Amino acid sequence: MSESVVNTGAWEQFGNNQMLAADPATNVIRRFLVGPVGQEITGVITTPDQKTMFVNIQHPGGSTSPEDFAAGQLISHWPHDGSPYPRSATIVISRDDGGVIGA
Repeated sequence: MSESVVNTGAWEQFGNNQMLAADPATNVIRRFLVGPVGQEITGVITTPDQKTMFVNIQHPGGSTSPEDFAAGQLISHWPHDGSPYPRSATIVISRDDGGVIGA
């Protein structure tokens, strides 16, 4: 969902933007990850062996109002709490045992 509707109206019940994983064999849907405040999860891809996944976190803190931004009151500093401005980033996911993600 767009960051403009996250945590508002009918979308409030879902919290921050998230990535869901569906198992078509069992019809079970589970939350795989939740992103930081005010962002969109985009650009998901895995390596051919499905042991590494790349996920883009786009414009964290994007729902900061222009007034709050001008005042330096940002709602996110992701991925670094000490940095003044949030930044988009790509996260890399793998299993501790080196296996196939989702297996």
